[in-house]
Amino acid sequence: MQASKDESVYGLIGKNIEYSFSRNYFNNRFQKEQLSTHRYVNFDIDEITQCEKIFDTPYLKGCNVTVPYKQQIIPFLDELDEGAKQIGAVNCIHLKNEQKIGYNTDVYGFQKSLEKLLLKNDKKALILGTGGASLAVGYCLNKMGIEYQKVSRTAKTNLLTYDELSEQLIEETDLIINCTPLGTSPNISLKPPIPYRAISKKHYLYDLVYNPEISAFLNEGKTRGSRFKNGYEMLILQAERSWEIWNNSR
Repeated sequence: MQASKDESVYGLIGKNIEYSFSRNYFNNRFQKEQLSTHRYVNFDIDEITQCEKIFDTPYLKGCNVTVPYKQQIIPFLDELDEGAKQIGAVNCIHLKNEQKIGYNTDVYGFQKSLEKLLLKNDKKALILGTGGASLAVGYCLNKMGIEYQKVSRTAKTNLLTYDELSEQLIEETDLIINCTPLGTSPNISLKPPIPYRAISKKHYLYDLVYNPEISAFLNEGKTRGSRFKNGYEMLILQAERSWEIWNNSR
């Protein structure tokens, strides 16, 4: 990839990311704001060690990071901001003075998006999935004073398995957050295996999946009258926060 000396390059580091929200979002923004020297590209890599070549890209100013590399990227960075350090996952990198500084803007995006439908009595949550996004979600819920348990496909210390999710446990939960990729297009019929019969109007279902707009997981809540929201607004908010970091931290 070639770049002119006046160009500012940004990109997304991930695996199988041709669908990329970020690339279209930022390039459309650059076009609207007549930032003709800016461009955003996909860095689709098969393993995390290939990120070292990415960081040698001429005029690279910043990157976003998506699955499965939000945790794996950390050893390749020079510094973490305090939030990313506590979370243990990075989805935004600023290249500044030959230093690669990691941030987590998922927390900002998730909290701002979640709050709009959140009720004061939403005090117990289930987080479905244990990847990098779930770390940001857990960190955010801690800040908000919401008690949560994480659910995994495999038995691990301090984690529930899907087999352990009873209807009673679901009934005692207020907020259920899907941090897995289940239901993402084109596999739109997939959903986390929880006892949906126990979902009611009291629940709030939040899905980090944004394509389709209403996932199979969210549809279970919709048909039962619960509050529900997908991850699209979270993506917008975290992208805007990334842009602020790249421009205000120089």
